[in-house]
Amino acid sequence: TYEMEHGPLDFKELREFMRGLVDAGPTRTGHKTPAVIVTLPISGTTDAVRANAWMIQQTLAAGVHGILLCNAESPEAARLMIEASRYPFAPRVDGLAQGTRGNGSQGYASRIWGVTPGEYMRIADPWPMNPDGELLFGLKIENPRADANVETSVRVPGISFAEWGPGDHGFFIMGRPGTYKGGVGTEAMRAVRQRVLNATKAAKVMFLNACSDDPKSENYVINQIK
Repeated sequence: TYEMEHGPLDFKELREFMRGLVDAGPTRTGHKTPAVIVTLPISGTTDAVRANAWMIQQTLAAGVHGILLCNAESPEAARLMIEASRYPFAPRVDGLAQGTRGNGSQGYASRIWGVTPGEYMRIADPWPMNPDGELLFGLKIENPRADANVETSVRVPGISFAEWGPGDHGFFIMGRPGTYKGGVGTEAMRAVRQRVLNATKAAKVMFLNACSDDPKSENYVINQIK
């Protein structure tokens, strides 16, 4: 994860980061770089995503592999993110309008991926919606408004994973600033996590959750919840 939700919004630095991964050589699995998923300082509301779609397009133009939409409050916001990521000529999908990503965005990104610009534009599409797609888009469900819409938000075409955001949920549910340590195991927090988990299972998308192999860790305990 490349953090630009609360870290600096610096697209030049993001491009240099991606170039550095390429220069460092392939991964142990033979991939050109690890998969890089970016968080952005866009509030996950319909109006905010529509007004800041340029951030989505600038991010993808840096050659990253996906975006995690923070505070994803509505299916409309998720849909706008996906539409901003797709080229106008991408295969049409029920539930999505025509893509809005522009010409020129393929130049730097294709060099990072090590493919031709034409091939990049073919595979720079959300997976698994497009079986040939190489982009991943997720939703961070981390406030009560997002909770209320999670079942429909995760079903937006192009969404491949979601997580429940325990830190921000702790602010809303526990009612105190600072760390959420000690609150993850409360009944209210467990209920929120379970709702997001159930929604992802029903929609057949992946569930992202912190985990630990330490039996003393809260994340080890909470991952035993089915």
